Amino acid sequence: MKQFIIEDKNINNRLDKVLAELNPELSRSSIQRMIENKNVTVNGKVEKMSYKLSKGDIVKLEEEEIKDVSLKPQNIPVDIIYEDSDIIVVNKPKGLVVHPANGNPDGTLVNAIMNICKDSLSGIGGKLRPGIVHRLDKDTSGLIIIAKNDNAHINLSEQIKNHEVKKTYIALVRGIVKENEATINMPIARSSKDRKKMAVQKNGRNAITHFKVLERFKGYTLLEVSIETGRTHQIRVHMATIGYPIVGDMVYSNGKNPFNVTGQMLHSWKLCFKHPISGKTLKLEAPIPKYYEEVLEILRKDYFIN
Repeated sequence: MKQFIIEDKNINNRLDKVLAELNPELSRSSIQRMIENKNVTVNGKVEKMSYKLSKGDIVKLEEEEIKDVSLKPQNIPVDIIYEDSDIIVVNKPKGLVVHPANGNPDGTLVNAIMNICKDSLSGIGGKLRPGIVHRLDKDTSGLIIIAKNDNAHINLSEQIKNHEVKKTYIALVRGIVKENEATINMPIARSSKDRKKMAVQKNGRNAITHFKVLERFKGYTLLEVSIETGRTHQIRVHMATIGYPIVGDMVYSNGKNPFNVTGQMLHSWKLCFKHPISGKTLKLEAPIPKYYEEVLEILRKDYFIN
């Protein structure tokens, strides 16, 4: 169950439009179906999708059950970077979906974590997302935190909300980035042209990305990227918008590259946060994937800039 309190900027806007903006991971058609199925209420009442919202309206959205999913542990190998009685941090491999969804009923990170942690997972995220505090795209590899109990989940969610979890990525982009470091501050919302994609939009949610150059090659740049906000596809959208799409990204560029890489070369490299129970600062790092290192070796050998 999600709850939203309507603010000034959404007054007199349609219910379905506002919910789509507030839930960028859901398409507008999905939102409309949920309204029709009475999974959405405004101030405790079911309203039409065309209902015009007022300031202070309380909108509740009950997410749809995913069809034909029986969540079960599966023996899927994942590298454990850190684990104690409250949290587990793993290095998610590229190609692994974080949690079940329509089209991906099993074979996910959640199935793997259930096999490792058994019944010791937070239930706050819902029965299909046990322990999941934040997410990574299917083809983004690297560090992800899973909560083993509700207290840990609540604390970590607050840290993320307050921008207290420092997330650092490593990204290989097309093009030679001239600036040694820079900040991208562009709002992001679901694309009005393609509802499966995100885009920089004036009416979008605040999104801030920082980057600095690690290495330059002929036609490519290796970047260290940190984010203040965690919008869907944020790094991919921002880098493509300024003309430096991530190598292999088939959604925000053509994905073509001479290295035969499929899916974006984006890796959640480092995390710094406070342990949700002890308060101790944790600084964790996930090794760069083997395929990624092999591409960098090719670049350093054949694409070196004198």
